Amino acid sequence: MNGDEPRDSTYISSGELRGGARVARPRDAATLLIVRHGGREPRVLMGKRAASHKFMPNKFVFPGGRVDPGDSRILPPHDLHPAVMERLRRGCSETRARALALAAIRETYEETGLVIGEPHSPTLKSRSPQWADFLQHGINPRLDVLHLIARAITPPYRNRRFDARFFMIDAEHIQGEVHEKPQGSGELLDLHWVELSRAQHMEQLPHITRSVLQELERRLRAGAGPEESGPFSYTRYGKQVLDFI
Repeated sequence: MNGDEPRDSTYISSGELRGGARVARPRDAATLLIVRHGGREPRVLMGKRAASHKFMPNKFVFPGGRVDPGDSRILPPHDLHPAVMERLRRGCSETRARALALAAIRETYEETGLVIGEPHSPTLKSRSPQWADFLQHGINPRLDVLHLIARAITPPYRNRRFDARFFMIDAEHIQGEVHEKPQGSGELLDLHWVELSRAQHMEQLPHITRSVLQELERRLRAGAGPEESGPFSYTRYGKQVLDFI
């Protein structure tokens, strides 16, 4: 299987009808939960989506977005942990799995200004404008420290659908100063490091975000490693299904 072939047709089939029309096929997307330790309890970076967004406007979410073609053309020095790669490949090719993880890091940079990786010589090069901007800092993205903690596919009744993988990383892998309110691009507003106990009680929190926060808390409490499975939420024949990846 390559990255252009249909993936997980059991879960993402566009054949179901909604009001006489076929539902939209989900687009691959990636989200990154950055966990910051050192206070009374762990904190996670969250921001509010602008009111102009067509998908989840005014909702509090984690940094993330769609996979870009340029994400498939970069090969970082440190690849995904073998267990993470194996779990991702249950739904896509190895190249696509790597692209999903890279998309999480790139989108985080675009939305927050935070550079995640390590100084490396030589620094990778890319024709992608987004990656060229990231790489100008002399930092290569680092994939081996990413944990895959969840996956969710937007229900068929939504006009915009995403097949999102949720990754987790420790804030110690951010290069440069970590500001209390990170400088972003305007895509995510009101960026804050939020204590986990408070995050789950925030207003304007999507159901999937709340569920992933619960999984994050569980993993941190259990000291879960990259090998441990996480929840996979999708809709099949009109019913929500909770599986595991």
